[in-house]
Amino acid sequence: MTKRSPFRYFKTSPEIIRLAVMMYVRFPLSLRNVEDLLHERGIEISHETVRFWWNRFGPMFAAEIRRNRVSRMRSYSNWQWHLDEVFVKIDGDTHYLWRAVGHEGEVLESYVTKRRDRKAALKFFRKSMKRYGNPKLIVTDKLRSYGAAMNVIGNAPKQETGRWRNNRAENYHLPFRRRERAMLRFRHMRCLQKFAAVHSSVHNHFNQERHLYSRENFKLTRSAALAEWRQLCSG
Repeated sequence: MTKRSPFRYFKTSPEIIRLAVMMYVRFPLSLRNVEDLLHERGIEISHETVRFWWNRFGPMFAAEIRRNRVSRMRSYSNWQWHLDEVFVKIDGDTHYLWRAVGHEGEVLESYVTKRRDRKAALKFFRKSMKRYGNPKLIVTDKLRSYGAAMNVIGNAPKQETGRWRNNRAENYHLPFRRRERAMLRFRHMRCLQKFAAVHSSVHNHFNQERHLYSRENFKLTRSAALAEWRQLCSG
C-alpha cells in the first residue's frame, strides 16, 4: 500500500513548508522573522502559518530524523553518555529539562519534568535506555537523583562525576537557550517538551562539527544534510 503524503491537503509546496520549519527550528528566529525572510524570497505567508506548519510538521520531521539515526546508532556500541539538567521557567514556575548527549555529540534524549528527584531521573533513564540501549559509561554532575536512580536500574558502577567532565552536556544547553530567548520563553510544559524534542533532532541533523573537518569535507557533509532534509516525508 502506498503511503499517503502528509502534504496532500496543502496548497503550498512541500519545499516551502520544509524551508519555513527548518528556519524557525534551526535558527534563533521569531515567527515574524521567518515571515520577513520568506517575503524577501517572494513567498507571502503569515507568521501564524509558520506556527501552524512547525506544530504540524516539526514532530513529523524530527521523528523521521530520529528513526534514521537510531537505526544507525544501534549498530555500534554506546560508549559514553553525558547527562545534565537545566532550569526552565514556564509561566513563572521552574521546570527541568533533562538532556542526554552521546560521546560523539548527538543529543540523544530531551525530557521535561516538574521536579528533579529520583522518580524524574529514573523515568528519564528508562526512556533513554529503551531507545538507545545501555551505555558503558555515564557522566553526570553531583546531583544525588542520578545516583539514586542508577542504583534502582543497576548502573551505579558506570557513573562518573567530576569537575569539567560534563562540559559536553553543558555546551549543548547553549543552542536551546538562544532559541528560548527568541521565543520569549515557554508558556506550557507540553509546548516545551515538543519543541525540545524537535529542536534536538534538527540540531543533530545539521550539526557537522565543522572544527573537526577540512573546509571541503564540511561543504560535502553540509550539502548532504540539506539534501536529506529536503527528502523528509517525501515517501
